[in-house]
Amino acid sequence: MAPQDKDTPPPLPEPLRVAVADSHTHLDMQDSTVDEALAKAASVGVTTVVQVGCDLAGSRWAAETAAAYDSVHATVALHPNEAPRIVLGDPDGWSRQGAREAGGDAALDTALAGIDELAALPQVRGVGETGLDYFRTGPEGMAAQERSFRAHIEIAKRHGKALVIHDREAHDDVLRILREEGAPERVVFHCYSGDAAMAEICAAAGYFMSFAGNVTFKNARHLREALAVAPPELVLVETDAPFLTPAPYRGRANAPYLIPVTLRAMAEVKAMTEDALATAVAANTARAFGY
Repeated sequence: MAPQDKDTPPPLPEPLRVAVADSHTHLDMQDSTVDEALAKAASVGVTTVVQVGCDLAGSRWAAETAAAYDSVHATVALHPNEAPRIVLGDPDGWSRQGAREAGGDAALDTALAGIDELAALPQVRGVGETGLDYFRTGPEGMAAQERSFRAHIEIAKRHGKALVIHDREAHDDVLRILREEGAPERVVFHCYSGDAAMAEICAAAGYFMSFAGNVTFKNARHLREALAVAPPELVLVETDAPFLTPAPYRGRANAPYLIPVTLRAMAEVKAMTEDALATAVAANTARAFGY
């Protein structure tokens, strides 16, 4: 049998009996319209999505989309890789905004002021994704990332919004900065990437851990071990679509309608029934994002 063409969308999974939310998605980066994406998701029991901003333009779009659709909630932020681009420039234009001039700290302050303004809106339920990414940004960008992360923590606390964290190969520093700044009341580790020991630290602090399709990957044993010890009342599920498509569809475009695939794999790891995990995840996501 020929492998499925990677441009063919994966089939609709069996619908969930208990409706859940996709706690982290990027509808603006997916091929379908918002209406199509939401209808397809709702048809399999994914009735709510959290649309995540990664830069000023994307955060504005998230806020506008959440204002237009009852089933969409927004988060706004400068992604950890966005902050160094603003400060240091992006001569090669590898980011989706194309080449950029260096703007220095003043440009970062201006962008953060824009995020702060959006964070006040009622349909904006979180500040993120923010944090640290040592995979894509070299040492020269770390100062800008850290300054941006600390500013986002302050914005989240001031507006009483959830803080959504992107932590890539930076676990110790992310946890340290949260301790130093004092974490907001609600913290979500998006696409949780730590191990079981870190999951215990997060659980003790009351941080939510959101698991994505990569929990189904063969080489992701550490994620399954973390999920196994994460308290059911702190677990969320997400797509991070169009990225991190769960097995067996890895390599094809992800979308919110594939949440049931990841949730079923998670239920197996946690030795919970699908309905019990879905019930917990639905309540947790509403609690995390205050809707």
